[in-house]
Amino acid sequence: MKETMLAAVFAAPGKLELRQVPVPKIQAPDQVLLKVLAASICGTDLHILHVPPGHPGNVGSILCHEYVGEVLEVGSAVTEFAVGDHVVVDPNLTCGSCTYCKNGMPNMCSNMTTLGIFLDGGFAEYNVAPAKALHKISKDVPPEIAVFAEPLSCVVNATQKIKLQPGETAVVLGAGPIGLYFTQIFKASGAGKVIVAEISPFRQHYARISGADVVVNPAQENLAQIVQEQTGGLGADVVVDAVGVLLKDAIQVARRGGRILLFGQNQNARAEIAQNDITRNELTIMGSFIAKYTFPPTIKMIESGVLPLDKLITHRLPLSEIEQGFAAMRRGEAIEVVIYPHQD
Repeated sequence: MKETMLAAVFAAPGKLELRQVPVPKIQAPDQVLLKVLAASICGTDLHILHVPPGHPGNVGSILCHEYVGEVLEVGSAVTEFAVGDHVVVDPNLTCGSCTYCKNGMPNMCSNMTTLGIFLDGGFAEYNVAPAKALHKISKDVPPEIAVFAEPLSCVVNATQKIKLQPGETAVVLGAGPIGLYFTQIFKASGAGKVIVAEISPFRQHYARISGADVVVNPAQENLAQIVQEQTGGLGADVVVDAVGVLLKDAIQVARRGGRILLFGQNQNARAEIAQNDITRNELTIMGSFIAKYTFPPTIKMIESGVLPLDKLITHRLPLSEIEQGFAAMRRGEAIEVVIYPHQD
């Protein structure tokens, strides 16, 4: 094992820096040393690097919370993994002892920390993670597909709450990566019709190839009217706000008795809504935050090949060219950017 490795470090506000840093070593009996096979850039990484930041992160940490690795070494207390296993990483490390953890809500943990945000993550050749954060995945799954496990596990948590039934109509507001995951899962779950609202022509294309039956540009078309026309005047059974600022729009397109899922996050968003519309129409509005015991079903979904995830990869880059991937995402010219730390 070499002594140093290339890593992308959150160097200062707004600055990501490629550095040679020491290869991490196992420091505790429950830890596992990983060779990072693939990592992907998340919108959260962009928010961390924004000035002012849109998401907190620890300066000096190696970014990336979406990554897949090969086990190189295990700590003395680790029994469930062996050298050579391929694993995906649940980066959100919970305490297990706070009130929320004890009540079966680890995604609400009062003491949570996160690999790739507050602790070193996957934009590096190697990474050390606790065994409790790891889940085996078949070696038959290409690393660039396995890397979808973390964001998909969050969406699976949300879809389990909203319980779309075969034949129902779903509206997805926003066709960024998250909106596209919802689109693919809804189609695979038997949705009768999936309507996607997105203003970017680039993302509209990816909505169509992800299975959207109808794609609407709400900046140029009347979304509520189109949803009415597509549903016989009723409105959508299920509406997902994958952006984080569109509750008002979601209420307008949901049918009476419909379900609305708020997934996208924007801590500065303030929506003016007519509360009586919720009461009168008996709308159910739910929030969903990260994963909650959903890595196992997500891994099964990925291994089955039921979702066309490969169609979402727009960029494949070595770690040395990571800034090209960030630039493409900032320009809105990328969906999924996969980074290969061991490629030249």
